[in-house]
Amino acid sequence: MRRSLVPGEQVIVTTRPQPRKLAGAAAAFVLAPALAAFASAWIIRGGAARVVPALGRQWTSWLVACCVLAAAAVWLGYCLPRLLRWQGTRYTLTSQRMVARYGVLNRRDQQVNLVSVRNLTVHESLLQRLVRSGNISLETGHQGVVTFPDVPEVARFRDFILDAIGELPDDTEARPGATYYPAGAFPEDMREGGRDDR
Repeated sequence: MRRSLVPGEQVIVTTRPQPRKLAGAAAAFVLAPALAAFASAWIIRGGAARVVPALGRQWTSWLVACCVLAAAAVWLGYCLPRLLRWQGTRYTLTSQRMVARYGVLNRRDQQVNLVSVRNLTVHESLLQRLVRSGNISLETGHQGVVTFPDVPEVARFRDFILDAIGELPDDTEARPGATYYPAGAFPEDMREGGRDDR
């Protein structure tokens, strides 16, 4: 992020989403091998052969291998993608913009210039309040509403955004896309009522 800063721009804070989204993946990471080990022990002791007599001793190694593959599938198909998605998401607040970057291999950026923010809203569910996270929505004139989900320490992050907005320069000369006219130099064609041809 620091390599893409414009002159005079400074990084205020960088964070990732609240790790509570990894709770399910963490539980699956622990439970999958435990269940696979329990099922393998049950199969080795002859439990599968008692339930289905056709599954004799010759099937034991295949059934144990299926249990191991099932645990690996849970790790690779459920746990790893969620970990990579969380790891690849980063929120960065600079002195001029709010940037969200998503993805590890395929990257997607979402940026909001702080100068265009008209309203800031924080929404917290009950679970988010317990872990002090929340969704920050920035309302802009032309982009609509941009929401950054599960921002950790959402109250402090909101204060950082408000402080950064408060420290933006007030003059229109520093605002991108704005036209600055010194006092008395406003074009006559643009005055209210248009040009006076008398």
